[in-house]
Amino acid sequence: MKTEHQLAVMHWGTYRVSTQDAEITGISPVDWDKNPSQIGQSLADAVTGNSRIRRPAVRLGYLTHGPDSRKGRGKEPFVEVSWEQAITLIAREMRSVQERCGNEAIFGGSYGWASAGRFHHAQSQLHRFLRGFGGYTASTNTYSSAAGERVLPHIIGPLSPLHHQHTHWSVLEEHCDVFVAIGGLPVRNAQVNGGGANDHMLQHWLDRLEKKGVRFINISPVKNDLSAVPSAQWMAIKPGTDTALLLALCHTLITESRHDNAFIESHTVGFEPFRAYLMGETDGYAKTARWAGAITGLEEQAIIDLARTLSENRSMVNISWSIQRARQGEQTYWATVALTALLGQIGTPGGGLAFGYACTNLAGAGRVAFSGPRLPVGQNNINTEIPVARLADMLLHPGEAYQFDGKHLRYPDIRMVYWAGGNPFHHHQDLNRLVEAWQRPETVVVHEQYWTAQAKFSDIVLPVTTSLERNDIGSASHDGFMIAMRRQIPPVAESRDDYAIFCALARELGFEAQFSEGRSAEEWLPHMYEQSRERAEQDNITLPSFDSFWEQGKLEYTAPQKPQIFLSDFRHSPERFPLATPSGKIELYSETVAKFGYRECPGYPFWDEEEAQFQMKQARQWPLHLLSSQPRTRLHSQYDQGSVSRKTKIRGREPLWLNPEDAKVRGISEGDIVRVFNQRGAILAGVHISSQIIPGVVQIATGAWYDPLDPTTPGSLDKHGNPNVLTEDRGSSRLGQGCSAQSCWVEIEQWNGALPPITAFNPPEFVEI
Repeated sequence: MKTEHQLAVMHWGTYRVSTQDAEITGISPVDWDKNPSQIGQSLADAVTGNSRIRRPAVRLGYLTHGPDSRKGRGKEPFVEVSWEQAITLIAREMRSVQERCGNEAIFGGSYGWASAGRFHHAQSQLHRFLRGFGGYTASTNTYSSAAGERVLPHIIGPLSPLHHQHTHWSVLEEHCDVFVAIGGLPVRNAQVNGGGANDHMLQHWLDRLEKKGVRFINISPVKNDLSAVPSAQWMAIKPGTDTALLLALCHTLITESRHDNAFIESHTVGFEPFRAYLMGETDGYAKTARWAGAITGLEEQAIIDLARTLSENRSMVNISWSIQRARQGEQTYWATVALTALLGQIGTPGGGLAFGYACTNLAGAGRVAFSGPRLPVGQNNINTEIPVARLADMLLHPGEAYQFDGKHLRYPDIRMVYWAGGNPFHHHQDLNRLVEAWQRPETVVVHEQYWTAQAKFSDIVLPVTTSLERNDIGSASHDGFMIAMRRQIPPVAESRDDYAIFCALARELGFEAQFSEGRSAEEWLPHMYEQSRERAEQDNITLPSFDSFWEQGKLEYTAPQKPQIFLSDFRHSPERFPLATPSGKIELYSETVAKFGYRECPGYPFWDEEEAQFQMKQARQWPLHLLSSQPRTRLHSQYDQGSVSRKTKIRGREPLWLNPEDAKVRGISEGDIVRVFNQRGAILAGVHISSQIIPGVVQIATGAWYDPLDPTTPGSLDKHGNPNVLTEDRGSSRLGQGCSAQSCWVEIEQWNGALPPITAFNPPEFVEI
């Protein structure tokens, strides 16, 4: 193997880094990456830029008055302090909360992507530390796909294992006739992968499938969601109506006797209750193509033709994660499972279903599952956990009852928030509500590299190193590589890695030996590597010695000899290879879910007319449906301050896509700055006019750093364009309690006032005392 000494692994790719005199002078993609992400080019100017946190800092009010000053978060200057003072202060507050309220009062969910390295993975480091301290309240599921993660175990199996089982692209190239992409296949989303994305392959495989003659159908309000396939047919559906379309397709299959009775009989349960609902026997409304056409904006005949096309061809139906980030998002996934079960193609080469081709770089990758070394995090002695998207509810309503996936629970009373490696001021919905909720805990501690909004709204901020400033191991499941991540530059200013910080805190709190196990960070790397050897052997990988790996710089695993086909074993023998559902089969009707007694989840795929009427009422006041997409110039909010992201802004604001008809009636032109607003808040954005988005819909990428015009005023205008100022903080349903960001309505108007400067990337004010 060729020695590689300058490799840096990020979630969006592996790069060669050039340095001189401890400064980054160049970033270049590796030669084995088919379609490298441009995001890496932001590293050179951002890592040592003005936004970098250089020293431990404490909010002035907190330093002088302690937790009683919590209303000053996000408004007050900071005081830079020594590491010793910061560690002592945090340890004191942790002991105080533990003694007065118990460990349940510490929230350590710390949701976020953070480092691609396997040892310096911030969330794992925090969880290991807090578990050593006695435990903490955790969070469960993801903002990305919580609705799907909760509904799928009831009907076909857990999402994460299923995502790793997607049919390989090579099989689709050989066998697939029709590829239906509900929500598109955006190449921008496939730039990233948890732990690393060494070989970006989506565009490569889409080119091959299109050349082979596969017919692509893009079901989305945005044509650009499948821009990678120029020949794709665009079915321009209204946002939030995919479930109605899917139910009508099922209805058509049954009424035209195109459903696979044999597969339904052998591999599913609950067909009859589902059939009765489709035919209108349950509620008096047959889910016909005409019925769905009035809801979706699609032609009745187009829906019928699509059902026929799917039944007459080897068809893959893929649904993106974005579709279920909405009210009743669970139902879109359930209806997709039902449609593909009725078609009877699940488990066939090139047919069936998928949950998120293009949502990351791993789906269908044709690489081994081995994920590489792992940091052991231990057991959490506190059993309390909340749905990740219910963060603000938890902080605002301690002790309040709520329902979640069949359970009756209560929110804990959180006194301390400890966050490392994430940014709720990016992920969470209704940021003005989050700002209010963020005032409730006594203490907020954050490990950060840059002065993000979360750092500015915290009490104690600790500067941490980036991946370029420490040694680590880069590896990810289904990525196919392991990379020796050598330190490229020294730590910037006084920054330390999370492990060093937690060792110091554990020493102060009396459990350093338990936390560190007597190892330095450099000693953990070979230990973790050796501990992963047994798991590697399960994928027929024989790892060289750690010293050989570190010298070589890169390992690339041999691809699986047998291409993967989604649920092929289950198709072959549902008795020998049952699904992880109560029945072992696909559940078109779930008795488990039905017994929860949720009006919005009656136990089968369901169109919620009550919710639809609520959305129509919102639309009468706020006539534009806002979609918030993943960005192409950064990972979530990571490196929004970098050159790649900044150069795509319009006069410093995040671009907003707007249909020409909607622009004309409002007197808006290309490049104008507009105010986007609803009952929850307002943002500024720069307009891009495009016919690739349907009338009545606007789209803006997530991740612009939150930048309130006046942080001292509740509900202040966000100058920069963060759509989560506008999105609703309401769970997808009681079943999933997931993010419902895509169910959002706004109005826009031209901004005629003076354009306020962007201050999101500036450090806060510092004072000395």
